[in-house]
Order: sequence, then C-alpha cells, then structure tokens
Amino acid sequence: MSFVTNIRHFFERNGFHVSARLSDRLGMRVTNVRLFFIYISFFTVGLWFGVYLTLAFWLRLKDAVYTKRSSVFDL
Repeated sequence: MSFVTNIRHFFERNGFHVSARLSDRLGMRVTNVRLFFIYISFFTVGLWFGVYLTLAFWLRLKDAVYTKRSSVFDL
C-alpha cells in the first residue's frame, strides 16, 4: 500500500470516532450527533455567505455615496 493510503486508513481508524465518543459521553444516539454536525455546518456556511453578501452590499453603497468628484461638471 502507498503512504497516502496508510495515512488515510490511520485517520479512518482513529479519527472518525469523534461523534461516537461524543454521543457516548452525552448519552445520545450517534445518528443524532452526526445530524447535528451536518446541520450546524450547513447553517454556518449559509450564515457566513449572508454576512459576505451584506458586507459587499454595504461597500457598494459606500462607494456610490462617497465617490470623489473632481469637478462641478461630474454631477
């Protein structure tokens, strides 16, 4: 096997039991913990995309309002 495959198998064996360990600790089912992580990841990506669009709108509005005019004839 290649080096990359060995690393992948290592992380699959040791790293992907996070939700199982957390669910054991909290006394919940594993599927509920995994669904929670999936929903939170979609919410946070959507949230930051909304923040990005809001900031882009504000910058566009600021540029439209505060543009420097070099002379009277630029009105």
